[in-house]
Amino acid sequence: MLVIMAKAPRPGKVKTRLAQTFSLSDVTDFYRCLLQDTMALALSVATTEVAIMCPATDVDDLASIAGDSVRVVAQKGEGLAAGLTSVFSQFTATGCERIIAFNSDSPHLPASILHSAFDALALCDVVIGPTHDGGYYLVGAKASYPGLFSGDRMGTATALAALTARARDLKLSVHFTDIFYDVDVATDLGRLAAELRKEPSRAPRTASWLAARGRALDEPHLRIGAQ
Repeated sequence: MLVIMAKAPRPGKVKTRLAQTFSLSDVTDFYRCLLQDTMALALSVATTEVAIMCPATDVDDLASIAGDSVRVVAQKGEGLAAGLTSVFSQFTATGCERIIAFNSDSPHLPASILHSAFDALALCDVVIGPTHDGGYYLVGAKASYPGLFSGDRMGTATALAALTARARDLKLSVHFTDIFYDVDVATDLGRLAAELRKEPSRAPRTASWLAARGRALDEPHLRIGAQ
């Protein structure tokens, strides 16, 4: 099971750090592109079911974006820690033996990383995809472990260390996938744009959005769409 952790693309609710550079409308459009390309990436991973886990208030909006190809499931409770706990408690209860949860802004992630994460779960309890900034973009497990995600925030500078410590406190074996980067601030967009200029087919919607805003990525002090 491959689960995308997502929110509905609403102004002021997604990618808020990018609002220092782009208008709220543009940021929302950008997140929608990321989400749609991330769904396409997930669906390209053969022989696994794909779902979205989200706050209950976002289910209808995300279902309209996902269509029939991706199931949208409401988490129990609020916040990311509750969402991750819901992923593993709900899907292990339905018989899933290997579950990977990852960020909705990850269309640039090589599919090989997702495959390797599933393979790793054959040999360990938990698999984690670390980011350069101390967070993590992916976490997988083959059971629900109470307390594993207590107070968790995937994108914070101490998230990886905290999750790893909790896993080891629970006596769980941990495997790390390749380190990667999040798309949170304007400098991240520059890196992503450079990658997608070489291979836009990896994330075509995101590549098109970035290409249309090339000058702002070169000069991140410019605010696109500001009135």
